[in-house]
Amino acid sequence: MAKTDTEFMKMALIAANQAADKGEVPVGAVLVGPTGDVLSVAGNRVENDHDPTAHAEIRVIRDAANILSSPRLIDCDLFVTLEPCAMCAQAISLARIRRLVFAAYDPKGGGVDHGARVFSHPTCHHAPEVIGGLLESDASALLKDFFQLKR
Repeated sequence: MAKTDTEFMKMALIAANQAADKGEVPVGAVLVGPTGDVLSVAGNRVENDHDPTAHAEIRVIRDAANILSSPRLIDCDLFVTLEPCAMCAQAISLARIRRLVFAAYDPKGGGVDHGARVFSHPTCHHAPEVIGGLLESDASALLKDFFQLKR
């Protein structure tokens, strides 16, 4: 039986929790292939890898591109616990991801519904279908708890 969007987002939340346990900003992502199979699950690894590009979204896009032997992830869906930043939104566009589903909105650093609004630009090569707010309260609570402990 095929998994639902909510089940995929719960997987992303688990990855976000695992990232938080390692001292990373708790963002998790799941990339689902054209057949509904999970291709990759990852959390942020910016701090641990000393890599500013090691966002959860970038990590799953890289993994899936390797698995499918293609830089274009046509008919793939991305589930992420936080609205992607401009860098990740551009990578999503370049990868030709069919659908982006995210949990929490990010008014400060988001690049989809906030900030750069990458998919709205006329120079954007591909804009995925975007669904925001799925399990938003769970993802928001995780982020708030993490940053409260940091202060």
